[in-house]
Amino acid sequence: MKRSTLFRRPAVEPLDTGRTGDFGYLQPGEIYLDAACQSLRPQSVIDAVTEYYTSYNACGGRVKYAWGQKVDHAVADTRRAVLDLLGLSTKSHAVSFTLNTTYGLNLLLQQLPQGRFGRVVTSHIEHNSVFLPTITAARRLGVERLVLDRAVDGALLYEPAQLERAVVVVNATSNIDGRQLGNLTDLVRDTHARGGIVIVDAAQAMGHSRALLQKTEADAVCFSAHKMYGASLGVVVARHELLTSLELGFVGGGMVQDVREEDFDLVRGDPGALLEPGLQAWGEIIALGRAIDWLGSVRPGGLSPAEHIDALSTRLHAGLVGIPGLTLLNTAASPVISVYAPTQDSHRLAVFLSRSQVMVRSGYFCAHHYLKEQLGLPPLLRFSLGLHTTESDIDSATHALARLMKGLS
Repeated sequence: MKRSTLFRRPAVEPLDTGRTGDFGYLQPGEIYLDAACQSLRPQSVIDAVTEYYTSYNACGGRVKYAWGQKVDHAVADTRRAVLDLLGLSTKSHAVSFTLNTTYGLNLLLQQLPQGRFGRVVTSHIEHNSVFLPTITAARRLGVERLVLDRAVDGALLYEPAQLERAVVVVNATSNIDGRQLGNLTDLVRDTHARGGIVIVDAAQAMGHSRALLQKTEADAVCFSAHKMYGASLGVVVARHELLTSLELGFVGGGMVQDVREEDFDLVRGDPGALLEPGLQAWGEIIALGRAIDWLGSVRPGGLSPAEHIDALSTRLHAGLVGIPGLTLLNTAASPVISVYAPTQDSHRLAVFLSRSQVMVRSGYFCAHHYLKEQLGLPPLLRFSLGLHTTESDIDSATHALARLMKGLS
């Protein structure tokens, strides 16, 4: 599908993701290993935001002047780029922009039609952005909520009968240990066969595991641009049928076609607009398009992004396994690895690591139920990789943690 000629993004040259070029703003010795929260942004994405605010800072939608039309074309380009990334079509799917993944999931779950569904289904290892809205959605709909286990490899463990008229909401990739929903295709098929829908939290998957979601038959995919090298932004990709079935209670702005004293008409022909009340984050949307372009061209060390991340994941896993006194939650290498030391406080370890310029997250990573209630674990340390990460980052971080553990033992 051709993109508009009015706004054509400059070509993104493949660059090495070291301390120059894409991430040249990183200072010597700075090691950022918290990409599962938000990835760093390559310079081209930062430039896209700056360009918007300094060159054509206008509203899109219902505007006739040149700046506004430029915004409209650029935003339309980003919508198409998102669908292309997932191998989906405008004939069946629409793209909506929101604040973040949590916001998008809530917009869907809290506006589902009454009477259509018989239960809400999720799993124990979900992020709070899934776990909590499934609680409130089940309460609003007046239906039961079923929390299922996931296999060691990430597959959802279910019986087909449990999917009867179900709203299934699960992550595609865990933010704890990177395990993936390998049986997504079967889950969607079995859920649809019983009159249910599947909503996927793809916040962690879109950065490095998009193949899992290619041409997905799921009813909605929610993710965050800021976890895939874009600016802070949420995205919902949903089937037209789901969007038009929603009982909308959050309305206004660009959703509206016309208004009368006691009623209003919503925009026709654009189901994606049904989740976009009010002014949109135009610069951030445009930056997501630039991030998608960048992901399609970057070759860190001559490798594809997936190859680069796989190699670093293996190196990180091996380095952490070799540290005495450390317990890994992961059963295999992953871009997200969580650990803890039974005799040490993880928050304290994170503070000490920060003094060596190693930035890692500590705590329960918004998965309190699974980690704290179900497994009974103390706060953890999480190492998460991005395309800015280098082999020397991995080695420096693991050596720093090894020295720290030895000194505290």
